Amino acid sequence: MKVEDGSTLSRTDCRAKGGAPGFKVAIVGAAGRIGQPLAMLMKMNPLVSVLHLYDVVNAPGVTLTLVTWTPVAVVCGFLGQPQLESALTGIDLVIIPTVVPRKPGMTRDDLFNINAGIAVVNLIGNPVNSTVPIAAEVFKKAGTYDPKRLLGVTMLDVVRANTFVVSTSRTSLFDVPVVGGHAGVTILPLLSQVKPPCSFTKEETEYLTNRIQNGGTEVVEAKAGAGSATLSMAYAAVKFADACLRGLRGDAGVVECAFVASEVTELPFFATKVRLGRGGAEEIYQLGPLNEYERVGLEKAKTELAASIQKGVSFIKK
Repeated sequence: MKVEDGSTLSRTDCRAKGGAPGFKVAIVGAAGRIGQPLAMLMKMNPLVSVLHLYDVVNAPGVTLTLVTWTPVAVVCGFLGQPQLESALTGIDLVIIPTVVPRKPGMTRDDLFNINAGIAVVNLIGNPVNSTVPIAAEVFKKAGTYDPKRLLGVTMLDVVRANTFVVSTSRTSLFDVPVVGGHAGVTILPLLSQVKPPCSFTKEETEYLTNRIQNGGTEVVEAKAGAGSATLSMAYAAVKFADACLRGLRGDAGVVECAFVASEVTELPFFATKVRLGRGGAEEIYQLGPLNEYERVGLEKAKTELAASIQKGVSFIKK
C-alpha cells in the first residue's frame, strides 16, 4: 500500500510489480457508497496498472482493504484537498462517482444544489444532465475544455434496458441503445433498434420504457432510505470505464452510449452512441430511424433536458 503525503508519483513509482504496462486510473470519491465497490472492480481490471483512490475522508482505509489481495494493480490512497493534485497527476482516466445518494421522494434534480458544488469534473455524479454542463463550463474557464474527453456515464440505463428486455423475451442477450439523458423522461430506450431485432407490443413498449426510466426510483424506494442503486451503478461505471480504456488502447469498434457535447439535436449535450478511442468520444452517432412512440418520447426528453442543461450552465455562471 502507498498512501501519499502530497508528493507526486511517477508511473514507475506506482507500478504493479512484474505486471504488464497498463493505464493509470483515479477514482475521486473512492470512499463513497459507489466509490468503494467501483474501486474493488477497477483493481481487478487487467487494463489498470495503477489505481489512485482519492477522497476527503477514509481514503487510507479503503486503500488498505484493496492491497491485501490480487496484486493486479498498485493502489495508492490520497486524502484531502492538498493531495488532490497528486492524485490526478499523470492519470489516463478519472472516474468521479461522488454523489449524495437519493432518498425516497427525492428526484435527481433535488440533488442539484447538494452535488453541483463538488462536481468539478463529472462522469457519474447526479444529476448528470446538469453536472456535465457544469464540468464543461469549468473546463472552459480554465482554457482546457475538450468536449471529446468529457463523458457523462449513462451506462446504467443501458444495463437496465438490456436486462429488462431479456425478461420479456427468450433471447438471453440484447443491445438496447438508450439516448437522451439520465433522469426520468430524458431516458429514452430505442426499442425499435434493439439488436438482435425484436418486436414488442404497445403494452410491452410502454412497460419497458417506464421501467427503464424509473429503474433508479424503484431501487431507492425498495431501500427505504438506505441508499440508491450503488452496486449496479458501480458495475455500470466499471463497464463504461473498461470501454474507455479499450478505446485509449486503440481497440477498434468500441461503441457505447454516453452523455456528451453533441450536435445530434439542437441541444448542446445529448446521450447517444459514441465511438470511443484514444481521443475520447471520437465519433458521435446519429439517432437513426425512430418509430412514432420514440419520436413523441424524444420531444418530451428534449424539453426536460433543455431545462436541466440550462440549470447547470446557470449554476456555474452565478
